[in-house]
Amino acid sequence: MDQVLQQAVNGITLGSVYALIALGYTMVYGIIKLINFAHGDIYMLGAYIGYAVTTFWKLPFLPALIIAMCACSLLGVCIEKMAYKPLRNSSRITLLITAIGVSLFLEYATMFIATARIRTFPELVANKSLYFGDIRITIHQMFLVGIAVILMILLQFIVHKTRVGKAMRAVSIDRDAAQLMGVSVDKTISYTFAIGSALAGAGGVLVGIYYNTISPLMGIMPGLKAFIAAVFGGIGIIPGAMIGGVSIGVIETFVAGYGGSMYKDAVVFAILIIILIIKPSGLLGEKTGEKV
Repeated sequence: MDQVLQQAVNGITLGSVYALIALGYTMVYGIIKLINFAHGDIYMLGAYIGYAVTTFWKLPFLPALIIAMCACSLLGVCIEKMAYKPLRNSSRITLLITAIGVSLFLEYATMFIATARIRTFPELVANKSLYFGDIRITIHQMFLVGIAVILMILLQFIVHKTRVGKAMRAVSIDRDAAQLMGVSVDKTISYTFAIGSALAGAGGVLVGIYYNTISPLMGIMPGLKAFIAAVFGGIGIIPGAMIGGVSIGVIETFVAGYGGSMYKDAVVFAILIIILIIKPSGLLGEKTGEKV
């Protein structure tokens, strides 16, 4: 039982990162029906920005986290304005190919500037451990989960209690009607990219602290798994992204912890296939009919 609880703690920690990244996927999809595959690379850039300001400017954890979130937020808005906005009325496949192109550009531009070598993240938080019986919880895990929960609660507040959140919900339901009611669709989409990218940047810094290493290609697999988490919970639904992220993290950790570390990625992608076959709308999604 202690081993099960230990794996659950590890899974929730990993799942919190997936949830932060998945929130960006699901917010953007909910507004403009775009699967932003460059989102995982914004998470990677958040880790590099956190590494740069802590290594060269010697900043502590909290200022580094805020700077990384602000920089990734600005980057997300710039990507939307330069890459996605000119193609907003194009087909979905055009937007999807563009997103993949942006993803590759960010990866190899980072590799060109920072080189491909793996870098060690500075130790910003003392990695002490607390024991509850035989269950070990590190300070890093507590920081990661705690900050992820705070950011998710803050996001829920923004979406449900602010004018920006009200505009986001209006545009996601009916863009044309929202525009007729005076909502600026362009600004709302920019806010969506800014908030989603900030969450991904925070995830990058937290993972850098937790795993201690970063690389230019570190965003590929977590980005794909976060997308699966968004689909699992119901893409376009914010609580679904949170539930999906934690669920995928726990499942992956249990598979790896009980002898299937070579198959943990395969299991996650198998879950995607099963969800798409059984319930394509996800756990919290509702089945909607299409007009012919």
